[in-house]
Amino acid sequence: MRSRQLATLMLGLCLALTPLAGLAQARQPLDRIVAVVNEGAIMATQLEDRLAQTRNRLRARGVEQPPEAALREQVLDRMIVEEIQLQMAREANLSVDDTELNRQVRAIAEGNNMTLEQFADALEADGLSLGVVRDQVRRELLMRELQQRRVASRVNLSEREVERYIEQQGGNVSRDQAREALFQRKVSDEMEAWIQEIRADAFIDERLESGS
Repeated sequence: MRSRQLATLMLGLCLALTPLAGLAQARQPLDRIVAVVNEGAIMATQLEDRLAQTRNRLRARGVEQPPEAALREQVLDRMIVEEIQLQMAREANLSVDDTELNRQVRAIAEGNNMTLEQFADALEADGLSLGVVRDQVRRELLMRELQQRRVASRVNLSEREVERYIEQQGGNVSRDQAREALFQRKVSDEMEAWIQEIRADAFIDERLESGS
């Protein structure tokens, strides 16, 4: 139960929330490292790809975009945290079941009102491939699994907490509803603390040039 509830709170699949147009990746002729994360690195082209996806997602939602420098820093910071988690997932020998991976990819296609075949054709027209998307989805699922293992184990609920919450709500919620609401609240707090911990423990060398 907790695993299912936690999954609804984790960072959603970026691709599932991104319009198809946001998947297009503009490549640059020259690449450079913008951040070193432990033994890994984040390249400028990867950052530009994610920035393009983020801009498209914000535009599609009608959200005002922050200044370019601030957005670039925010996106890079998220990519750094993701890289740390992926390294942890590899160290823990986590893997993604192909059945679940295929289900998620089909859900993305359906979210774009396409069959899987139509989705693959549209990706190809944008210079991508279904294999690239599958790899991105696999990364997201690995992080979700890691988060479930590392964060869910830190969340505990007592019956007294549940009863107190029901009293605070005037008895208008069921015990299951109270438990789920409290669990989600605690997961959110624990997730924030955990992210801060793993970031502080990692070696990070940001090389983002001012004004880039």
